[in-house]
Amino acid sequence: MSTTARDSSKKNIFKSMKDITFEQTISHQCGVTMNDSVEARAIAEFMAQDPNVTVTYNPALIRIDGEGKLIFKMDEISEFLGKDMTAEIFEVNTSTHYGRMVRVDDNTVILFGNMDEVFEYI
Repeated sequence: MSTTARDSSKKNIFKSMKDITFEQTISHQCGVTMNDSVEARAIAEFMAQDPNVTVTYNPALIRIDGEGKLIFKMDEISEFLGKDMTAEIFEVNTSTHYGRMVRVDDNTVILFGNMDEVFEYI
């Protein structure tokens, strides 16, 4: 991967070990790691339009992280991508996630960082 692509977000969620402190706090972050693909890049570019979303490009992987919740709307991503994006294709491109993932319907996948917000969906 080129340094241009990696530096395009100008953000990095990873800390150096010297900057890490071990404390028990509750983070309301959530995120998804996707295998690098045309679809994943489109999803990352689309989600990066939200100022509360951090996109980190790594070799072969793309991380999309947010605070509170991330809402992935397949119809909006499809329009941005220029071809059909389904929740199934989204899940295939997803290698892992953190937070609670809820597939609301065929169009909407939500990741929750605040577990209390999930209760209305279960």
